[in-house]
Amino acid sequence: MPWKGVKDPYKIWLSEIMLQQTRVEQGMGYYIRFIKAFPTVQKLAQAPENQVFKLWEGLGYYSRCRNLIETAKKVSVEMGGSFPDSREGLLSLKGVGPYTASAIGSFAFGLPLAVLDGNVMRVLSRVFGIREPIDQPSVKKKMEEMASCLLDEKNPAAYNQAIMDFGAVVCKPQQPDCISCSFRKKCFANLHGMQAALPVKSKKIKSKERYVYYLVLEHGEKQLVRKRTGNDIWKGLYEFVWMEKDEPQELDFLQNLSSWGLPSKRIKKQIIDVSEEIMHQLTHQKIRCQFIHIKIDQPVHLEGYTWHTKNAILQFPFPRLLTRYLGW
Repeated sequence: MPWKGVKDPYKIWLSEIMLQQTRVEQGMGYYIRFIKAFPTVQKLAQAPENQVFKLWEGLGYYSRCRNLIETAKKVSVEMGGSFPDSREGLLSLKGVGPYTASAIGSFAFGLPLAVLDGNVMRVLSRVFGIREPIDQPSVKKKMEEMASCLLDEKNPAAYNQAIMDFGAVVCKPQQPDCISCSFRKKCFANLHGMQAALPVKSKKIKSKERYVYYLVLEHGEKQLVRKRTGNDIWKGLYEFVWMEKDEPQELDFLQNLSSWGLPSKRIKKQIIDVSEEIMHQLTHQKIRCQFIHIKIDQPVHLEGYTWHTKNAILQFPFPRLLTRYLGW
């Protein structure tokens, strides 16, 4: 991993924000592209937001990108381009929680701060036999204290990296390598055959299903899009005309322009494409999505939306759900 062993707090911070709720394999390419485009926090702070969002496109959880932009500006403008070298200072940055603060603090500044990510929690819960749900605040606090007690304060960076790697390579979620494990004679889970049962997590919230439909409306070489302004996960991103329904809709309804709040009289239309249903899983919701691509012979007006050329639209950041259909 290109961020391993680096001391630059900017690169460590960038990698940690990108890997929040994201697999390493997926985040690797984004990290490399970001470092190439924005080699310093000042470069990131000065970049147009659309450019940053476009580069983030497809990584999901866009609140992370908004936090990234806000923190870059704060560090660049208010802190003279230098990241704070204390836990309290790091926690003051938008999007930086206890784990990220510990990672930056220990790896960049050698601060005696223990990291507690999923790998570390799995190791601790198995070795010490923690049978309470690790996602409960009281249990997590207990594990934070335990991790701090175990920390090698003389070399916190090496210790933190070692225990995270140990969880990723040996004490894996599935089929842990207990035979070669250094703790096999002391590990609670190994001694009691509870590797599959630990760590314990609370029951998952039932996923809500949503039915979302997008109209890709085209006239000449232009398409109708808007930039989201609402305070939601896709704020600042672009989208086509859309609607949400409580249940699946018939094709005749979706192909009727009036269903989308558009005038239909005296407008000639051509159905270009009707997509298959696309499934998109968010944390607690499953979106069932379908795209209707219609070409019309004259422009129409819809409040909040504007016509843009396809080349211009290629430069706009869209939610991953839409880029999957667009093939970007």
